[in-house]
This record gives sequence, C-alpha cells and structure tokens, in this order.
Amino acid sequence: METKVVINPPQQVMAMQNSREWGSGICGCFTDMRDCCLAFWCLPCFACLTSRAYGEHLCTPLLECFAYMISPITMSMRTSMRERYNIEGSIARDCIFVTFCLPCVWCQMSREIKRRNLQVVMVGAKNI
Repeated sequence: METKVVINPPQQVMAMQNSREWGSGICGCFTDMRDCCLAFWCLPCFACLTSRAYGEHLCTPLLECFAYMISPITMSMRTSMRERYNIEGSIARDCIFVTFCLPCVWCQMSREIKRRNLQVVMVGAKNI
C-alpha cells in the first residue's frame, strides 16, 4: 500500500491585508459575482448588508433616499473605510466614484471588508 502526501504551500495573507491600496479596483465587481448580482438587482439590500458587516447600523444606507445628487451615507462610509484601513485616496476621488458608480462603490467596500476581516490560522504553532 502506497501513501501519498500532498503539501500545499501557505498563502500570504498579512502582506495583502495591510496594504495602503484598495484590495480591488472600482470596476472589479466580477471577482465576487454574488455581490455583483445582489448590488445590481437590489442595491438598497446590498448596501444595508455591507453597512452591517462594516459595523454600522443595518438601515443607515436607507437614509440616502432623502439625498439628491451625492449619496452622503455612502460617501462618509467610504471615507471612513479609507481612514480605518489606512487606504490612500481623497474625498474628491470618493465623491466622483460615489456620484457616477454607486453600485461599484458598494461592491468595492464589501470586497474590502471581506479581505480585511480574514481569519489568520496558525498551523503548527506551539505554545511556550
């Protein structure tokens, strides 16, 4: 009887997790098709779920129904996320993205939350 041992090399997680860049581009929606479809077909639901995952109140994005041109909740959450995760950028750039591609902004923020909240598992670590 022959035994085969398969060894998978560990994946680097921490190097990407602490990057000063967004984990994906503003148009990288297709990297997570589930989120992309949900954002396209029901943006209010998707925005609420992303808000809750970020630690904000579930219904906060619904307040944007009262905004006219720029979505203030999305704008403030994107700016807050940049500050929390130390991502380079500017309020002017955030404003442009929020104004012209709202679903893409929510998808990008959702992907960033998932990327930054990865659980790190130490395999083979010993307690001393």
